[in-house]
Amino acid sequence: MASQQSWCHSFSSASRLQPQPSGVTMDDSFLTKDKSTQKHKLPQKRRTLTGQFSMGGHLSPWPTFTSGQTILQNRKPCSDDYRMQAGSCQQHPFHTAKPQFLEKLETYLRKELLLLDVGTDSTEELRLQPYRETFEFFIEDFKTYKPLLSSIKNAYERILAHQREKIRALEALKAKLVIVNEECNERILAMRAEERHEISLLKKEKMNLLKFIDKKNEEMISLQSQVTKLRKNLAEEYLHYLSERDARKILIADLNKLRYQQEDMSLAQSPGIWGEDPVKLTLALKMTRQDLTRTQMELNTMKANFGDVVPRRDFETQEKTNKDLQEQLDSLRASYEEVRKEHEILMQLHMSTLKERDQFYSELQEIQRTSTPRPDWSKCEDVVAGGPERWKMLAEGKNSDQLVDVLLEEIGSGLLREKDFFPGLGYGEAIPAFLRFDGLVENKKPNKKDVINLLKDAWKERLAEEQKETFPDFFFNFLEHRFGPNDAIAWAYTVFENIKLFHSNEVMSQFYAVLMGKWSENVYITQKETVAQLLKEMTNADSKNEGLLTMEQFSTILKSTFPLKTEEQIQELMEAGGWYPSSSNADLLNYRSLFMEDEEGQSEPFVQKLWKQYMNEKAEYLQQLKQELCKELHEVVTLPKLRGALMSIDPSLDKQTVNTYISQAFQLPESQLPEEGDEKEEGIVEILQTALERLQVIDIRRVGPREPEPAS
Repeated sequence: MASQQSWCHSFSSASRLQPQPSGVTMDDSFLTKDKSTQKHKLPQKRRTLTGQFSMGGHLSPWPTFTSGQTILQNRKPCSDDYRMQAGSCQQHPFHTAKPQFLEKLETYLRKELLLLDVGTDSTEELRLQPYRETFEFFIEDFKTYKPLLSSIKNAYERILAHQREKIRALEALKAKLVIVNEECNERILAMRAEERHEISLLKKEKMNLLKFIDKKNEEMISLQSQVTKLRKNLAEEYLHYLSERDARKILIADLNKLRYQQEDMSLAQSPGIWGEDPVKLTLALKMTRQDLTRTQMELNTMKANFGDVVPRRDFETQEKTNKDLQEQLDSLRASYEEVRKEHEILMQLHMSTLKERDQFYSELQEIQRTSTPRPDWSKCEDVVAGGPERWKMLAEGKNSDQLVDVLLEEIGSGLLREKDFFPGLGYGEAIPAFLRFDGLVENKKPNKKDVINLLKDAWKERLAEEQKETFPDFFFNFLEHRFGPNDAIAWAYTVFENIKLFHSNEVMSQFYAVLMGKWSENVYITQKETVAQLLKEMTNADSKNEGLLTMEQFSTILKSTFPLKTEEQIQELMEAGGWYPSSSNADLLNYRSLFMEDEEGQSEPFVQKLWKQYMNEKAEYLQQLKQELCKELHEVVTLPKLRGALMSIDPSLDKQTVNTYISQAFQLPESQLPEEGDEKEEGIVEILQTALERLQVIDIRRVGPREPEPAS
């Protein structure tokens, strides 16, 4: 249909190309032969065309007076729309009639299309033929424009031929696609049939196994019933024999009693029998003497055999004394072995210390010979931004190593400000989730104070919500919520580079440790809660609400809040708070100033000392745990050993806290941990160093005092 519209458009355009002089029109005289006119015959390409078309040397200017009207619409000549349009044209005729040559061409085209519509098997290619012939008639009639119109026609013919070739090629591909589709369907059906066969086999095997299990269960129930019956029979037999034994003893006792009664009765009936029967008395005397002789011989034998035997009581006393002495001897031997081993260790340590001393002495001499003078840190005053005042503030109370870190931070911050973009780290598994990006990332270039305020806001939002997601995911969601999805990755890279650079800043270093998984966020939260609790205790003790406490009150609050800290640690906290040995207990302390922060988030020395003591206590606690686990010199640790070691160094631990520590060490959920009595020695095993490193991440601390070891 598009081709038909194109031919019609070309035809209508061509009919507008040559205007006729005024007064010259086309009529029926073009069918006759005249000298003043030129006769045009349409080529006899189809025998259905009986008439001949001709026109004068000029075209009618009819289309110029009928702008906006179409010559031939893309409709079937016999359709209702076409008749309605024809009727409309008859009702509203043009002011100027169509040229007869145009009418003849339209009539011919309609007849051809009508003949094609009558046939039922006409194709699109065949329907294009009337338009092609009509356009050829039109080209033949206009000699002047024949080359242009022929080139247009040829271009369309080439395009149509190209499209026909492409359709033929696609038909082969379509047939191949159908074949491939059928093959794939056959494979899928075969695979499904094979899967159904396998499923049926597995179901049969399952049923067989279930039957086998039922059979074994029935056998087990039968055996249990037999065992129960045998136990019952055994108990009945035991009771039967027990009653027989008791009855026999009672019978013997009754027989003896009857015999004694009979003898007594016989003696009572004949009281003078001994005096009356001397033979019996002689026989009794003889038997008594024999018994005496036998008894005397047994007594002599006993004296001969056991003359040197001590009494059992003396023997038991001596045996107990000997046992005590043996235990003391074993203890002394063990102590001697320990002392000997310690002496050997001390001798080895002494020898290694002597070697290290000699080595250090040699190194000292070499360093003294080749060392350079100490750096003059005052030269940095003119280099660091802010001048001498800022350098003095940065360098106050820091050693050379810390000053080097400060210089590196200053240099790194300058380089960081010069960068406009960061290279993306990619999408590897080792890359944190909030940094997974490929390409260049814009550097937002915030100042240090803005980054610190952003981190504080992140902590506030984290503490305010439920901790359902991991900290890195929360951090990236926070940046998306704050800056939008488009700038979130840029701010993630910018903040990450800043907190990685400024190690000396308390806020940045703690946030970096939690973000990279070196610390659990509970470490930060617990420390903040401890500081808040300490401030609350001091505020409660300040009855006048003046912000002042005496040194005695300050010391009492520290000891009550931290009962496990030593006197030395309490002394360090008091000195960090502003107490000096020359101070008296009546001196007042502005306790609120101890919890202030500067514009960069740095805490006062008192809070920093609290944090430092916490880290030292944590390291000491883990060292004690390691020593307790290393008694057997094993490189691995099992779950019961770790539980026993924790309870040994910290007996006040409750069950929930122990399970939390064990869950972190073995990376198991608490719900999957076995009960304390069900633990197996060779069950869950973990490398000792790995377990200690995992415990280093969480908030682990001593709950109660350690029980003193018994004296040897």
